[in-house]
Amino acid sequence: MAIERRKAPNLLLCLALSSLVVIASAGVFFEERFEDGWEKRWVISDWKRDENMAGEWNYTSGKWNGDPNDKGIQTSEDYRFYAISAEYPEFSNKDKTLVFQFSVKHEQQLDCGGGYMKLLSREVDQKKFGGDTPYSIMFGPDICGHSTKKVHAILNYKETNHLIKKEVPCETDQLSHVYTFVLRPDATYTILIDNVEKQSGSLYSDWDLLPPKQIKDPEAKKPEDWDDKEYIDDPEDQKPEGYDEIPEEIPDPDAKKPEDWDDEEDGEWTAPTIPNPEYKGPWKPKKIKNPNYKGKWKAPMIDNPEYKDDPELYVYPNLKYVGIELWQVKSGTMFDNVLICDDVEYAKKFAEETWGKNKDAEKAAFDEAEKKKEEEEAKEDPIDSDIEDEDDDAEADDAGDDSDAETKTADAKEEDDVKDEL
Repeated sequence: MAIERRKAPNLLLCLALSSLVVIASAGVFFEERFEDGWEKRWVISDWKRDENMAGEWNYTSGKWNGDPNDKGIQTSEDYRFYAISAEYPEFSNKDKTLVFQFSVKHEQQLDCGGGYMKLLSREVDQKKFGGDTPYSIMFGPDICGHSTKKVHAILNYKETNHLIKKEVPCETDQLSHVYTFVLRPDATYTILIDNVEKQSGSLYSDWDLLPPKQIKDPEAKKPEDWDDKEYIDDPEDQKPEGYDEIPEEIPDPDAKKPEDWDDEEDGEWTAPTIPNPEYKGPWKPKKIKNPNYKGKWKAPMIDNPEYKDDPELYVYPNLKYVGIELWQVKSGTMFDNVLICDDVEYAKKFAEETWGKNKDAEKAAFDEAEKKKEEEEAKEDPIDSDIEDEDDDAEADDAGDDSDAETKTADAKEEDDVKDEL
């Protein structure tokens, strides 16, 4: 027993040390928790300021939070543009895993606006950073009405922005969520929300970064004897004798000449016509399977002369800035805990140490805030509350009358009524 007690601490120590080695080996290119001094690291752009359309950022922990000392930056004015960026030492993700992660919260119950961030390359005039500034990667949630509720993952390749072809739904509540984009040297990617994988795949298949490997042969032509009719007229089917003599309409057999009809004044009376139930329309022979059917003709595929593989499809050689550039109809979106690194496990631990430790307390604070809001709304509108109380009393009286009536029925019927109500 004594030997086992000595081994346990050694095992725990080894596990702890291995964890520290993972953290120490992680390459962290940028990490922002928006603590003291964050203003020195971020530059607010003058974009749209001369049009009085530039929104102001608030440094706050929000209306509800898990820790009042854990602050981020939040949009504060409706119908405004927002642009802010931070610089870090330039690096390339060649032969490295690139992890881009941040948390975002829409306190305003967002109906139209973004919550995405951008990675930018080379030199950028941060005071002029805006919607037209070229970027390398744009990632994060975007919500607008009922149709757009998705995670953007836009990659710039050869000066062209390419949207991901897969749909990745985003979170739509008023709580903080962590969005993570992982890009690997084998040109695969993963998107996570709150440390849970939501989408994964390849740059080759999920973006149209390169021309297709194969194309339809533009020189190919359908052979003249190619039969692509799946069904043909049955040559054995014959038109019934007298079919063409069947009239489309016939006199109504139930119609009767009006008693006051005067042939001399009104003319000769004729019965109105009705559709002939025997008439089946113009005759057409039955269709049968075509024994010579070869299927729909398709041009053969050939190698695309425009296709050229790019082993560095995933590479961004001059990453240097991270930025937020938004248009918001309704303000209140908060950003926090921005991370750019090369280690997925480190990013997951970072998310748990920041968002993870506060999420339950934040949810409780939100629930309490909603409860107080409902109570205040009830106080501000007492007339409606009184009417509701009267309605409740009336319903209670009706329920009492119903109960008296129900006592006269069998117990089995009462059980059936309860089941129906459920």
